[in-house]
Amino acid sequence: MGFDLEALREAVNTHGRVVRVVITVIKGSSPREVGAAMLVWEGGQSGTIGGGTLEYQAAQAARSQAAPARLTHHALGPDMGQCCGGAVSLLSEVYDHKAVNALDDTVIARSPTGSDMPLSVKRLLAEARGQGIAPEPQLLDGWMVEPVHQPTRNFWIWGAGHVGRALVDVLAPLPDLAITWVDTGPERFPDNIPASVTPVPAAKPAELVRHAPQDAEHLVLTYSHNLDLELCNRLLTRGFGFAGLIGSATKWARFRSRLAALGHSPERISRITCPIGDPALGKHPQMIAVGVAAQLLRPARQSELKKDLSA
Repeated sequence: MGFDLEALREAVNTHGRVVRVVITVIKGSSPREVGAAMLVWEGGQSGTIGGGTLEYQAAQAARSQAAPARLTHHALGPDMGQCCGGAVSLLSEVYDHKAVNALDDTVIARSPTGSDMPLSVKRLLAEARGQGIAPEPQLLDGWMVEPVHQPTRNFWIWGAGHVGRALVDVLAPLPDLAITWVDTGPERFPDNIPASVTPVPAAKPAELVRHAPQDAEHLVLTYSHNLDLELCNRLLTRGFGFAGLIGSATKWARFRSRLAALGHSPERISRITCPIGDPALGKHPQMIAVGVAAQLLRPARQSELKKDLSA
């Protein structure tokens, strides 16, 4: 996913000294990919490099690490008794406020040994900036190169009731989502909202539809059927990558009739998905959230989204 600079900043602001451990090289089988990272501080950690024993030992070593950076190599089978028959290399780097503030905000390249930047890395960075294409995370001639992570999908959740809150709990930890959460007033939101979620209280939520990117994905689940209908109407006029509406088959039949009366064609109305999630999982808010997340994240859904955006 790339270098999660915001997560590192937040961890340093909260805990002070933080060690970031990232997989730099894989040989054979590995529990995670190159670029997978975790943050470690005294008494806690976040993220994961996978592997059970690998992660445990890396976290323990990070908490006692004195050097600013170190590159280590681990054979998962012989050294750790893991079923994976491969090997991984880990880069562990100590960060404080000064070190975080010195990082680039597009592509981060650094040497564990402090060596001069080789020509191969300079070329890679020049190509990335010239073409606007983020390079893959990689260890190149002794330098670790990682693009700074940027969310690739805009999610708008309309409604901060039980289902809206459950959806935020499920979706907020996913790294590729930038979530905008809308409801009619600040009292509708919980006290603690994940950093990756932007709460927007608005007396007239439907007025915000025009501010959403046209490729955004929307989940409509407010406390009001009238507001749900108005949001669907505005979304059909605005355009979207995906729009899902919570409700029964009866509700959707009524909405289709009302949306048609507002001038929308059957083909256009059919772009709205209702009901959302997996009805077989039941109506508990968390089960609805799990079903909706699976619906949105499955590979077929991604193919449909790309097709919609290229039309």
